[in-house]
Amino acid sequence: MAIPPLATLVLLVVLSQASCFANSQSFIGVNYGQVADNLPQPSATAKLLQSTSIEKVRLYGTDPAIIGALANTGIGIVIGAANGDIPALANDPNFAKNWVNANVVPFYPSSKIILITVGNEVMTSGDHNLMTQLLPAMQNMQNALNAVSLGGKIKVSSVHSMAVLKSSEPPSSGSFDPSDEMKGILGFNNATGSPFAINPYPYFAYRSDPRPETLAFCLFQPNAGRLDTKTQIKYTNMFDAQVDAVRSALNSFGYKNVEIVVAETGWPYKGDSNEVGPSIENAKAYNGNLIAHLRSLVGTPLMPGISVDTYLFALYDEDLKPGPTSERAFGLFKSDLSMNYDIGLSKSSQTPAAPKMPAAPSPNATVTPSPNATVTPSPKPDKANWCIPKSGVSDAQLQANLDYACGQGIDCRPIQPGGACFEPNTLAAHAAYAMNLYYQNSNRSPTNCDFSQSATFSSNNPSWSEKIIFSLLFSVILYT
Repeated sequence: MAIPPLATLVLLVVLSQASCFANSQSFIGVNYGQVADNLPQPSATAKLLQSTSIEKVRLYGTDPAIIGALANTGIGIVIGAANGDIPALANDPNFAKNWVNANVVPFYPSSKIILITVGNEVMTSGDHNLMTQLLPAMQNMQNALNAVSLGGKIKVSSVHSMAVLKSSEPPSSGSFDPSDEMKGILGFNNATGSPFAINPYPYFAYRSDPRPETLAFCLFQPNAGRLDTKTQIKYTNMFDAQVDAVRSALNSFGYKNVEIVVAETGWPYKGDSNEVGPSIENAKAYNGNLIAHLRSLVGTPLMPGISVDTYLFALYDEDLKPGPTSERAFGLFKSDLSMNYDIGLSKSSQTPAAPKMPAAPSPNATVTPSPNATVTPSPKPDKANWCIPKSGVSDAQLQANLDYACGQGIDCRPIQPGGACFEPNTLAAHAAYAMNLYYQNSNRSPTNCDFSQSATFSSNNPSWSEKIIFSLLFSVILYT
């Protein structure tokens, strides 16, 4: 088949953009906890990680076997100094120097250490002595890195729980306790360019408010949304709301340039009979829909167009953790390296078995998706080449359609920043691109241009822009 000149131009544009996205999923990380006696060998874990789109790993300590196994993989590594090390780090600069010389210098740069976290959730520990020593410990760690010329290459920070916010709802009210210790830590982050690391867990929000509408909000499923009356932003998922609360808190202190990193987030796939929330279905929905949301590069309402670095909790179950069953059931993978459930992380197949096709949220009622719900397909197309949003579709539905389509393994890189079709940077244009490409990539099955009755067929070029038209035409040529 002869390809018309316009299609040739489209092909060249798309191919020329491919190199811009070699690290397009560098925002996906995972926590590698070791409170277990059945973990795979570090070398096996390194191979597993390389078979996935996970590009960063967070360790809670400095296990040399793991750091060494990750050498020359290109995987970014976060290592941690324990809470118990904080007093020595704070009071003895030589302890910090010895720590860096033992845990960083022998491995870097073959092992791509990118961040050192000093302590975990110290500021909400209730230990005032430890809280006052956290900043000096971070400063001495930074000075130790500077002494070996690594200060500009490896950042230093600490990890905080959401409880570090004295207010978080609505997101625009996000604020910190204005203690001298907190001000000092934020000033350190700002001065050194290190990220503010936070542990948002929508799972815990649902556990404390186990209503169906809360579950849908936490799992990125269709829901009525929650309006921030100050900003008039309607949030459709808890993750964005929690992250934006942190953004608001940082902004209120004048630290608009301090980056946010999600150090932990996840959902347990099983629990005790009296635990609310843990299940395979919920864990798969949360983690799968979170990955789809990150891959869409839509960002949050206060940080549009970017995806924050997010470390899923966790790589493996940790069978020696105390507490309820859920504490030992956050793992994405089993100790035999098989998946507990598939959320599309494998490079060989980045299409998760779920999530469910999005349904249109109602402004007056909570929508609870049913696995047995019947979807009425749109009419079969007659000479129609494009699948586009219907006129008047809400932004919430467009966002749901975009997240769903991009989460099904289609190539959404052209509508990411710097991509051939990023402009016009509107939700409608990006959703049109993703919806059509999903339809074309699914053998033009009418049921794949339904999107809960929010899509329609068109035999005319959509008028979003020339770049969108180019890409839609390219899709038609590819799949004809």
